[in-house]
Amino acid sequence: MLTLASKLKKEDGGKTGRASGASDSTYRVSIRDRLLTKEVAELEANLPSTCKASFPDEDKLHHFQLAVSPDEGYYQSGRFQFEIDVPEAYNMVPPKVRCLTRIWHPNITENGEICLSLLREHSIDGTGWAPTRTLKDVVWGLNSLFTDLLNFDDPLNIDAAEHHLRDKVRHVVQVIWYKFGALCTPLAFVGGLCDNLVCFNLVRWAEDKEHTATFLSRQ
Repeated sequence: MLTLASKLKKEDGGKTGRASGASDSTYRVSIRDRLLTKEVAELEANLPSTCKASFPDEDKLHHFQLAVSPDEGYYQSGRFQFEIDVPEAYNMVPPKVRCLTRIWHPNITENGEICLSLLREHSIDGTGWAPTRTLKDVVWGLNSLFTDLLNFDDPLNIDAAEHHLRDKVRHVVQVIWYKFGALCTPLAFVGGLCDNLVCFNLVRWAEDKEHTATFLSRQ
């Protein structure tokens, strides 16, 4: 992760001012990359135990992926991949984030759109993006979508939220079905018609009143 940092230090002796003739775009990229060099180091030192960041190109800290593996709640034992792109205008604007893993979640659509207040560029309640926020805030926010910030009352995926309100047991089944990579069709899985042993056991587990009551009481 030091490749870009070393490169930036060599540029004009570490000057932070705009070079004569430099375009606005080049100037903004330089500011972004300098910020990211510091923020990525801070992020890696403070990653939650349930998160792992990966950078396909160490010279492009503005593009990376985050894997979240919740250790509690509905999504426990799952692994959810996010793609994070930091635009040129950072830190005046928030990173763009998309979920790459199909998931049944009230705040994440099946197409990967995410509802997280700190990623909003304009927010009337003061919880949106601000230049004082960093990548660490973004990562901790995404991680919290599976625990503290899991919100059924203000959903982006209305179907998932209503499903939870209508039938928590079937909602759990649907979450598990998505989590384990769609081993069969939803209808066969939820109906208990799949002959795959994993699916069969999961459905029986979710429909067992004692198991389900214990599981839901922990949520």
